[in-house]
Amino acid sequence: MRVLALLLTFVSSVALATDVYVNGTNIEGLTNHSFEKVNVRIDEKGDVHIDAPGYSVKRVNVGPEKAPPAEGKITMRYYLVTEQTTQGATEYDIDVFLNGQHLRTLPNNEGQIVTDITKKLLPGKNQVTMQAKKLPTQGAERKSYSKAHLFRVIVGEGKVEGEKVVIEKSVVAFSVTAADTDDLVQQYSFTTR
Repeated sequence: MRVLALLLTFVSSVALATDVYVNGTNIEGLTNHSFEKVNVRIDEKGDVHIDAPGYSVKRVNVGPEKAPPAEGKITMRYYLVTEQTTQGATEYDIDVFLNGQHLRTLPNNEGQIVTDITKKLLPGKNQVTMQAKKLPTQGAERKSYSKAHLFRVIVGEGKVEGEKVVIEKSVVAFSVTAADTDDLVQQYSFTTR
């Protein structure tokens, strides 16, 4: 009879409990589990605390992660700008990816490219991946082996002054030289303002 009274007291306390914890972790939503050789304590709020030696309990979120909330509006202008010391000398084409999406290919034999990418950015954190591919020479001699022959891509905050774009703050600076021989991939993260 004493065991039954204790059990009824425990069950009625559990029914009124606000939370149930196992080894300090809230187990809300946990079903179909049993614990052996445990100590049970009910605090003054009616919360049930189960001390289960030998058990490891941690919360795991299941399902798709929610996208972080937007951090406001983008107030600056962002540009992608290329520079080459000698057009085509590096023999690299560069693919630019913005937040996992292909933005464009920057051919090594094209002149300077200046592109406003502000509308393609997210408020807050953004990721840029630069993928440089060395072009095959197909039996022909390479144009250059010099480190002085450079192909640079800059992403930065800027403004238009007359007919020119002025980069005031660089957030990405990627470059390859004619001396490089391998394909290169580099990732960058920055936060828009």
